[in-house]
Amino acid sequence: MTLFGLEESTVVELTGRVRASIGTASTNAADAASAADLFARAAWTGIAEPGDAAAGLLLQGLGAGPALTAVLDVWSGTRLAHAVAATGVPLTDDLPALLEQGLQRWRPRLSSAEVIRSLQQAARISAGLLVPTDPCWPAGVDDLGLHAPIALWWRGVPTALSALSNSIALVGARAATGYGEHVAMEASAGLVDRGFLIVSGAAYGIDGMAHRAALASSGLTVAFLAGGVDRYYPSGHDALLSRIATVGAIVSELPCGAAPTKWRFLQRNRLIAASSAATVVLEAGWRSGSLNTAGHAAALGRPLGAVPGPVTSPTSAGCHRLIREYAAMCVTTAEEMAELVGERMLSLTLDLPGTDGETAGFGARTSDQVRVFDALSTRAARTVPDIARRAGLSVGAVQGSLGALDLEGVVREKETGWVRQR
Repeated sequence: MTLFGLEESTVVELTGRVRASIGTASTNAADAASAADLFARAAWTGIAEPGDAAAGLLLQGLGAGPALTAVLDVWSGTRLAHAVAATGVPLTDDLPALLEQGLQRWRPRLSSAEVIRSLQQAARISAGLLVPTDPCWPAGVDDLGLHAPIALWWRGVPTALSALSNSIALVGARAATGYGEHVAMEASAGLVDRGFLIVSGAAYGIDGMAHRAALASSGLTVAFLAGGVDRYYPSGHDALLSRIATVGAIVSELPCGAAPTKWRFLQRNRLIAASSAATVVLEAGWRSGSLNTAGHAAALGRPLGAVPGPVTSPTSAGCHRLIREYAAMCVTTAEEMAELVGERMLSLTLDLPGTDGETAGFGARTSDQVRVFDALSTRAARTVPDIARRAGLSVGAVQGSLGALDLEGVVREKETGWVRQR
């Protein structure tokens, strides 16, 4: 018997290796159904970009395995729409077109070899794959609805994952000042002493200091990455991430081998906000990427805090903006930050940079344009189909984005394809 064109025994063996870390290894043919679902979810993490609502809708309606089979069997958008509607999802006029556009994004990435490689690499580095039915699954991310992760790759200890329900995200500027790093250290240590797990993104500056202080205080910390858990980024935090993977956890919704991109960093931010009970911005510029995380937290109804800084410091302008314009709570101590978790905040939808079509820190480019720009090289010319596969977009969307970027003067077309302008 075969599953997705592979021998059933191969699928069971591959998936069993990434389940041993949480004590649910699947090692025999009797577990073929769960192995098929796990393999399909592993495949979807590489086929669909993070936060793809069309993929979320399809999997919610059909399930990961049947959805993957339908794509492999070259179903049309109309047929998919009727199949999804049969499960109770309203059949709107735009549903067939939405799924057809999704098919154009997903089909160039269909590769059983890539899925096998990612599962083998995960097993090699003792990484696991979490699915929504697992007891260690961070329940907060389910609030993202259709934008929730399909599965989560991780390395670390299950205790850290279980503690995410009692966590606070500490985020801020990469180019942090001494003041910002001091506040981050005091806040992280103080929250750990109060029994909280610290969540952040492992970036330079505030993120790194928050993780280090948590570890120094013998606390738990979780880092969400924008690439595969086998590719520590930034490279300067290799030792820090290795330590977190030993006593805490590092998590990503992208398979092993996936490279971090600007778009994926912004999508990663929604996981930081959703998985935490509250989010605190410690230091941020006027258009810092940390405001993107703050926007997700507020949109999800999570308590949001911001630490004030010197009025003359541009690295605190974003925090002051959150307090003045977006109703963030002014917090100055770990005790005040801990109080946020007890606050009952109304759900807000903030018009913050990077929470809608505009991407924080990247001008007025649309999300498609950011993804296309990420997929280009300054040296190697790439064809439109290759760019579409790398960006996870349809060929039509890539062509439209290239036209806009060309007018902006940041890309150019050569005889062999498109490149970034130096």
